[in-house]
Amino acid sequence: MGKEYRFGETMITEEQLAKRAEELGRQISDDYKGEEVLCIGILKGSVMFMADLIKNITVDTAIDFMAVSSYGGSTKSSGVVRILKDLDSPIEGKNVIIVEDIIDSGITLDYLREYLKAMKPKSLKICTLLDKPERRARDIKADYVGFVIENKFIVGYGLDYDQKYRNLPYITCLEEV
Repeated sequence: MGKEYRFGETMITEEQLAKRAEELGRQISDDYKGEEVLCIGILKGSVMFMADLIKNITVDTAIDFMAVSSYGGSTKSSGVVRILKDLDSPIEGKNVIIVEDIIDSGITLDYLREYLKAMKPKSLKICTLLDKPERRARDIKADYVGFVIENKFIVGYGLDYDQKYRNLPYITCLEEV
């Protein structure tokens, strides 16, 4: 029989998420004044955050998506990175922002950053909703960070456990029962 979990406290409210997406969108707009950006959402977890983020970016913005896996049905990263869906268009010469839901161990994002660098973008930055530096196994830092969080297993606002709880409009943690 598998482990059982329950929701812990609400860690980040719907209002806090909306406000932070607005602030990050403004910061990206200021940083790229007069330029275009390509936001690459990492599926599936970044979808809700990326939708709110790009609504607040005022420079010309294109979007694309990648699906990258390193988890499976576990609460811990497996360390094995697989690209399940690659980009639809070339990124050479473009200002690219990877939009991620959470940086945990950094293994997936480190792999992805090197993979995209090889495609010769004009610039490559990382925007993450959540940063969990306690668990970092790779030296990776985001250029834009929504919230720094403690080492808990997080769900909601796009983040899941075994494909559940993505639809919660706030962020909470799962605790073992």
